[in-house]
Amino acid sequence: MKSASFRFGPFTLDAESRLLARDGAALDVSSRYFDALVLLVRNAGDLVPKAQFMDEVWRGVPVTDEALTQCVRCLRRILQDDAARPSFIETVPKHGYRFIATVDVDTAVSVNDPPAGYSGKWDWRTFRRLGGAGIIGGGIAGLLGGVFYGFASGAQGMGGASIVLVLTALTVMIALIGAVGVSFGMATIGLMKPDRGLSTILGGAAGGFLVGGIVKLLGLDAFNLMLGQSPAHITGALEGAILGGAVGLSLYLASHRSFGQSLSRRMLSAAFVGASAGVAIPSAGGQLLGGSLHALAQLFPQSRLRLDQIGELLGEDGFGRMSQMATGGLEGMLFVVCMTVAIMLAEGQLTK
Repeated sequence: MKSASFRFGPFTLDAESRLLARDGAALDVSSRYFDALVLLVRNAGDLVPKAQFMDEVWRGVPVTDEALTQCVRCLRRILQDDAARPSFIETVPKHGYRFIATVDVDTAVSVNDPPAGYSGKWDWRTFRRLGGAGIIGGGIAGLLGGVFYGFASGAQGMGGASIVLVLTALTVMIALIGAVGVSFGMATIGLMKPDRGLSTILGGAAGGFLVGGIVKLLGLDAFNLMLGQSPAHITGALEGAILGGAVGLSLYLASHRSFGQSLSRRMLSAAFVGASAGVAIPSAGGQLLGGSLHALAQLFPQSRLRLDQIGELLGEDGFGRMSQMATGGLEGMLFVVCMTVAIMLAEGQLTK
């Protein structure tokens, strides 16, 4: 597939593959700012008024003039341009901006053959940053989920406080492990196939499957080794794959232009995807954290861990299928929303 490539100074800008490179080395530019640069370069020599930026870059999302000013400031920093003596972006006071560098258009550049030294939209620095952001998001989801399960278990008094702390620490640890697999699974696939489509979904599912399988295997072996018995069924590879794929799907949907750059719309989409995945898992006989905790409580009846109160709220005798579906929906929603928002924030693709 052929796409126009714009060349100015030492830079190459390929709008189709969303690549900005300097002397063949890919540069990291957030999605919003990349769109603004493309708009300027495509209209090189002409004034691009502020209203046009709002229409074509922010696409109707209400923002202040400061957002555009910050955008241009960041682009100048990336291009190593001086606002006082510009070589690329000139300010037209009270009206807008003009791209003043000479631009050559090369229509013979293939989208599938980017400049030498380019390893994909997600270079190694982006790989680490987005992977780390996903881990932070997973940790936040684990913290919120742990507090919920701690109080839902009916913890009271000093002993109850210790139960909350233990469950929170356990949930955070499990969520962090899962987030490592999902986020770096997507990032690894992103290095080889830099798009936000099926590859993102497959990367998240593969990472979740691998980590979920390993954790389940080690967990069951640890219980058998130390206690001589283990729960019949706990969260594993299939559950990890479904949640990982849900994160990838959420990121794909969030990157779709129909969502604009609205944080609220992206969170709502992520919440729906995550909750749907979380409900589907116990509906199909799988287990998420709530079901796994219940399995542990049944294995050790003398423990103080009980989730029956959740079942009572739903009219069940104990922690049954409805309870697992409800808590699964909550777990999935928290995990997918927190990871999606954290990764999108790391990419600088959210406004409000």
